[in-house]
Amino acid sequence: MSFAVLTDTSGNLLNEQIRDYGLQVIPLTYLYDGQEHTCLDTDSFDAEDFYGRIKRGLRVTTSQISPQQYLDFFEPYVSAGQDVIYVAMSSGISGSCNSARIGAEMLREKYPERTVAVIDTRGAALGEGIIALRAAELRDRGVDTAEAVAVLEEHVEKMFNVFTVDDLMHLRRGGRLSNLSAIVGTVLNIKPLLKGNEEGKIVAFGKLRGRKKSVEALAAMYDKLVVAPEEQIVGVVHAACREDADELVALLNRNRPPKQILLADYEPVTGCHVGPGALALFFESEEGVRSYGNEGITGGLKEAMKVGENALKGLTGSESFQKTKNLVTENAKKAAETARKAGESALRAGGSAAATLSEKLKDLTGRDGK
Repeated sequence: MSFAVLTDTSGNLLNEQIRDYGLQVIPLTYLYDGQEHTCLDTDSFDAEDFYGRIKRGLRVTTSQISPQQYLDFFEPYVSAGQDVIYVAMSSGISGSCNSARIGAEMLREKYPERTVAVIDTRGAALGEGIIALRAAELRDRGVDTAEAVAVLEEHVEKMFNVFTVDDLMHLRRGGRLSNLSAIVGTVLNIKPLLKGNEEGKIVAFGKLRGRKKSVEALAAMYDKLVVAPEEQIVGVVHAACREDADELVALLNRNRPPKQILLADYEPVTGCHVGPGALALFFESEEGVRSYGNEGITGGLKEAMKVGENALKGLTGSESFQKTKNLVTENAKKAAETARKAGESALRAGGSAAATLSEKLKDLTGRDGK
């Protein structure tokens, strides 16, 4: 083998895929009820129970892997004379990728003849896992390390990570959502569309009324953007919403079926941030696909302002508004006239009172009041 392919559990690969592709995986950790947990065996992970507990109020936190842990993970392969390609979760949502880079740099000083490359997938779940599978395919074809790194970087540019969630609070609480202006209300059953952007950060770029429409929107984006689906592995990941995931798989197979669809439960470290009901889709498109929908991020506010302006124009131009306006104007005129008359009466009354007082003074003093 030209190099070893390493990744982490955020890649959301099942035991069978990890074994068949010869991958080595470092577990990420998550904490709840005061205890630290790992999920290296994804096949035994009880997603229904885990996400059900989160729905009932369980608070789960995560922690990044340290540089020393990465050094310890990489070194056995490097010391045995192998290069290493580590396929990492997005640096835009976790500091673990940077820790891996630090650990790799420490090893390069000790083993200058070896290459330890860190691939920032700018994604998570199967958006990361599929890149790891690509790396294993390149390794098995005998591609050298430098060429493999260049090819994988191209795949990262083409990998579209898009998803919808039931509740944005999980992403907000963990600081994973970059554009806070995209928060939408759940009372109106509005579902957001989110993606991994050019930097691997999670941003919202659209919203739809109802869950069914959001699932259909994921499939529609696939139909529009996917390139050579018959040659690629596509990923669908869900957080305890299997029926929606099955519906999405059916829609993907309807028009442009891919070579293979991997269907998996969200593993707990990524899943606790997207929350119960999250549904994600991962596929390759043209380079630059990560900027797809960017106009919606800023355009949403502009569109809202435009709608508001049009509504105001419609209101001011309506017959009922004009009637109301005329009535208010007429009443204002009447009130002004009444106030004017009241003022004149007060002046007359004041003048009369002054004349009466002057007469009384004359009677009392016998003079002109001087």
